[in-house]
Amino acid sequence: MPDYGIRPPEAGTGLLPWAWAAEQLAAAHDYWVCTSWPDGRPHLTPVWGAWLDGSLWFSCGPRSRKTRNLERDPRCSVATSDPRRPVVVSGTAERLTEPNDIARYTAASNEKYPGYDYTVEFFAANALWRVVPDSAIGMIEDDFTGSPTRWEF
Repeated sequence: MPDYGIRPPEAGTGLLPWAWAAEQLAAAHDYWVCTSWPDGRPHLTPVWGAWLDGSLWFSCGPRSRKTRNLERDPRCSVATSDPRRPVVVSGTAERLTEPNDIARYTAASNEKYPGYDYTVEFFAANALWRVVPDSAIGMIEDDFTGSPTRWEF
């Protein structure tokens, strides 16, 4: 982060392993999804989701602004909700419609969010998305000078 005067990794603990980022992505309760309106303005909304198979899966309404934006331009960014240990993934969203994918997401969502008992039919009636990362960034606030890391896929 040269514009911030951040020194090379030896000044802090060093670059973070991807396993650390994947752990943050799996543990996050909420995620912020950023898509773009047709005129290019950013559209940012929180979602619940699950980190499965190295990608973020989330559901939203089939006619929601997120869905319409992603159908037009599948490029997006997703951030975890913890500003002290953020991970921001940039990638391409893909809509999932296969019954097995919907069943997997239903099981993962019900396990992650206790007290809710969503059905496969509920998610099948909505839009299920998977964001496959192209790149990601992450850092630990307490090690601001040493931890900022960028991953490319």
